[in-house]
This record gives sequence, C-alpha cells and structure tokens, in this order.
Amino acid sequence: MTDMIAEHSLVVLDAEPPHEKLTRSDAGTVVHVYKGGKGHEVEFVNGGGQMIALVAVGSDDVRPIGVGELVHTRKNA
Repeated sequence: MTDMIAEHSLVVLDAEPPHEKLTRSDAGTVVHVYKGGKGHEVEFVNGGGQMIALVAVGSDDVRPIGVGELVHTRKNA
C-alpha cells in the first residue's frame, strides 16, 4: 500500500492527460484530496503562475515527484 498524497504536494501526471493543454509527466500541485485519497484535484500552472488547468484525477493518475527527478519546462500552445 502506498502513502496517501497530501494537499500541497508536488505530483507528476502519470496517465493520459485529462485536459488538452496537459502532457503526461507534467508536474502539478494537489489542491484537494477526495475522501480517503481516492482522487485529487490538481492545479497546473505556467512559469508566470497563471493556471493552465485544474483537473480532478484518480489516485492512480498521479504520483509524487521522486527525489532526484527534475522538473522540466516546455512551451504551452
């Protein structure tokens, strides 16, 4: 069993993107944890702090960013 991801955690999208502006492996911040950790509301922002997407995902769709992983950037159309 894995530990529940807490609010304000930095996570990686590890599934098909639920939004057209997102790509698998994008990093976002958990802003809400649904009952029992079964799902999360995750906010994705650009470098200027503007929200790109706010999506609800299942617990299997995101994972905590790991020690030693880098957060990278890409242009958002």
